[in-house]
Amino acid sequence: MADYKKPDYWQLKARKEGYPARSVYKLKEIDEKFNLFKTSFFRVLDIGAAPGSWSLYVLRKIYAGSGAGLKNSFLVAADLSALSHNELFEKENFFFIQGDVTTADIRETLLSKGPYSVIISDAAPNTTGNHMMDSARSLDLAETVLSYAECALAFGGNLALKVFQGSGVDALLKRMKTYFKTVKSFKPQACRGDSVETYFVGLGKK
Repeated sequence: MADYKKPDYWQLKARKEGYPARSVYKLKEIDEKFNLFKTSFFRVLDIGAAPGSWSLYVLRKIYAGSGAGLKNSFLVAADLSALSHNELFEKENFFFIQGDVTTADIRETLLSKGPYSVIISDAAPNTTGNHMMDSARSLDLAETVLSYAECALAFGGNLALKVFQGSGVDALLKRMKTYFKTVKSFKPQACRGDSVETYFVGLGKK
């Protein structure tokens, strides 16, 4: 059984590069493989952002740019928990709201700041150890994220979301295929070997 208390390669790399969690390298690999942020400027929604690694990755991409890209790129993020501290979270290209994305007021706020060119989500439920229950909760979260993509993702936009493998995920993948030109299931190298998580990527919203 893996010892998660001992930092692994990805955790040590995240610490060295100033990210709060190892999950950033999952997004980095997805981005590099599928060209998620395909334009020089983009408007992104990060659902389930805490502790902030995925948001920080996007903000670093924004501030690595210049001119129109820097001026027009914007990140919106939401989570039940607060983000870890980082100076980029205080920049004008970023908006964070703490709360439940399934509630009407949070949803209204997030939709009002769209449409988005990319929606990303590394959201996961609090796990119980019961695989059937955990996968069902994860599927509920993934379906919530997809509902945001249906309403707030611009034509041609991209989506990347996490889901636990289990009953119902094939139906979710099939549903995504009705909204995107290309849909892929992908498990980044930074995922733990015994993890049931995988990522669904939708490219080019119809």
